[in-house]
Amino acid sequence: MNIRTLTEKDAEAYCLVRLRAVREDADAFGSSYADEAARPIEHTISRLRAQAGTADFTLGAFEEGKLVGIVTFVRESGEKSQHKAHVFGMYVAPEVRGRGYGRALLTELLARARNLTGLTQVQLSVVTRKTAARSLYLSLGFRAWGIERQALKLGDEYLDEEYLVLALTS
Repeated sequence: MNIRTLTEKDAEAYCLVRLRAVREDADAFGSSYADEAARPIEHTISRLRAQAGTADFTLGAFEEGKLVGIVTFVRESGEKSQHKAHVFGMYVAPEVRGRGYGRALLTELLARARNLTGLTQVQLSVVTRKTAARSLYLSLGFRAWGIERQALKLGDEYLDEEYLVLALTS
C-alpha cells in the first residue's frame, strides 16, 4: 500500500476513480455521474495543480501502482474560518475495502492536518446509511454534531447527511 499526494500527472487516474465512485456509490456523493462525466480533465488538472504550495491536497492510495482510493483535504481560507478544514470525496474501490486503505488515507490526511499552524478542527459529512464509512470516521475520533435531513436526492429517494467534526486541540 502506498499513500501519496496526487499531482496533475495523476489527473486521468483520479478522474477514472472519481467516475467509478459516483457511479457505483451514487448515494455517497453530492455530485452525480453526469456532472462528473461532463467535467473536462483540464478541470482536474487545474485543481490538482492549484493545490501545490497550499494547505489543500488530494491523497491517493495505490495498490501495485493502481489508484484504488482517494480523499481531498481543503482548509478554509477566510480570516475568521481558517481554523477549520474539510474532508471531501473519500472513496475506496470495493475490491480493496476492508484492507485498511480508508484508514490509511485518513490517518495520513489527519497527520498532515495536525501539522498545520492554527488548524483546530476537521469536518466532514457522511450519508447516514453509509455505516461502514461512519464507523471508520468515529474510530478516528470524529464526533457527530448534526444531521441535515433530505440533504441529497437520488431519484425519488431523499438521503440524510450527518456532520462530523474532529477537534485537533483539546
